[in-house]
Parts: sequence; structure tokens; C-alpha cells
Amino acid sequence: MRVLLDTHALLWAAFRKDLLSARARKVVQSPTNEILVSAASAWEIATKYRLGKLPHAQVLVEDFIAKVTSAGYALLSISAEHALRAGRLPADHKDPFDRMLAAQAIHEDLPLVSNDQQLDVFGVRREW
Repeated sequence: MRVLLDTHALLWAAFRKDLLSARARKVVQSPTNEILVSAASAWEIATKYRLGKLPHAQVLVEDFIAKVTSAGYALLSISAEHALRAGRLPADHKDPFDRMLAAQAIHEDLPLVSNDQQLDVFGVRREW
């Protein structure tokens, strides 16, 4: 199964596996699954680190690509199609990172590993 990690799921997989649900942990740790990490997560982590909201994420900010790929995850770039879909998503949900992750999950037909029920407004398939 191919899945996309929400940013918090990526952070928890990296630093606090105990915060992942049993289902999410199983999905992330299964060697048969392809785990994708969005460029939007790199942007979100770097932004929140700069603002002092994620001080523990320094190791990811300093070498995001190497850390993600060494964990066995694949990177998902942001395409123009993703950006357009994110901008056109209905709903009042204003978080640009969530909108992009939802758009990518929908466009790529991927379940999103996330505990964020607010993403359901976009019609994403969530694994948690």
C-alpha cells in the first residue's frame, strides 16, 4: 500500500512512535508499504522550527532529505496540479499545509496517515 504521511505523523514516527495509533504504527513500519513524505511537510517543519514551535525538529530541518530517505520513505514533490487542487479545495479550512497534503493525497489517490479529523472535510481517506 502507498500512503502519504501527515506532518505530525512524520514527526511522531521520527521522535515519538508512542503517539502513533497502533494502526498508524503498523502502516508506517510495514516493509511492504511505500511511505511518502510531502515537500509540504519539509516546508511546514522548517517554518514551525523557525517560529520556535518545533525546537526538537532541528535534526530534520538540517538534513530533511537524508533523514527521510534513510528512514525508507520517498519524497513527494509539489506539482502545479497539486497546487491548483489545493487552492480549489472547498471548505473554510485555512491551513495551507493541510490543504496541500489533502490535495496531494486526493490527486495521487493515497490514504493520508493522520489523526486530524478536520481533514475529512476535504474527502481524504485517512489511516489512523
